[in-house]
Amino acid sequence: MILVFSVLDAQFRSLDNLVAVVDAAAVLAVVTVGLTFVLLLGAIDLSVEGVIGACALTVALLVANSRTGLDLGVLGVVVAVALGAAFGLASGLLSTRLRIPSFLTTLGVYAIGLGVATILFAGERPIVEDAWLSGWASSKFLGFAVASWVAAGAVLAGWLTQRYTRVGRYAYAIGGAEDIARLSGVPVARYKAAAFAVAGAFYGLGAVMATSQLGSGVVTAGSGLNFSAIAAAVIGGTLLVGGRGGVLQSMIGVFVLTVLQNGLILAGVSPYAQQAVQGVIVVAAVAAATWPVRHRLGVVK
Repeated sequence: MILVFSVLDAQFRSLDNLVAVVDAAAVLAVVTVGLTFVLLLGAIDLSVEGVIGACALTVALLVANSRTGLDLGVLGVVVAVALGAAFGLASGLLSTRLRIPSFLTTLGVYAIGLGVATILFAGERPIVEDAWLSGWASSKFLGFAVASWVAAGAVLAGWLTQRYTRVGRYAYAIGGAEDIARLSGVPVARYKAAAFAVAGAFYGLGAVMATSQLGSGVVTAGSGLNFSAIAAAVIGGTLLVGGRGGVLQSMIGVFVLTVLQNGLILAGVSPYAQQAVQGVIVVAAVAAATWPVRHRLGVVK
């Protein structure tokens, strides 16, 4: 893929374009880290865009902005991340306590988040005037945007959580064989809810980063990120059936997807065609990754 795009456009292999690819991947990387925890459970999360919209408006209204007169700085970021975690916890609790499939509960939380974002928007976009937050997108460190370094820290935090905490280890156990995990004494409901809360916190951070890049709080700050995050995770090898993959594998998918998008843009491919290409790649990746299971069972649901 890289070779093809390099031949089509010499600009693709330039150092400046590499930096642009890394910076463009920052928000998607953070959101995909969060979604990976849900996918490891064998669950799905469709709330991403609604949660990001609510968190984006929240941080935009709490830091220095054109509407509220508030200037909470770092505290505004913390509140937005905490709000994301609260949305995630709500998804997890609804799914485990009411025994409702995760795609239904998260779809409901998506609608709630979108409603909250619309109420906070109130017909007037809050312009971010906080120099520190704006600097995440505009300032550079060692050639890359500050947001890219924030994303790198988030990926590291996600990997450490996955590898060294019960939330991460139990996510594999639950996704691999939930009944066996329960019989082994794993408090399945508790750690499912915890994994959703962790995911929501990463969505909240992604919302803060998106707000920095956009320069204002908008309801659609997370537009397209749900599909892209699922696509990136699947392409990287984090399976939708649960129990396989991980944060680092998902990051490979983020890189592949971002490079693909960058190459298609440089090649002059329309956004609609780009989505079609992504869809084909996701279907192919899922088919390839799940072929051994489908071949063994002979059943497709």
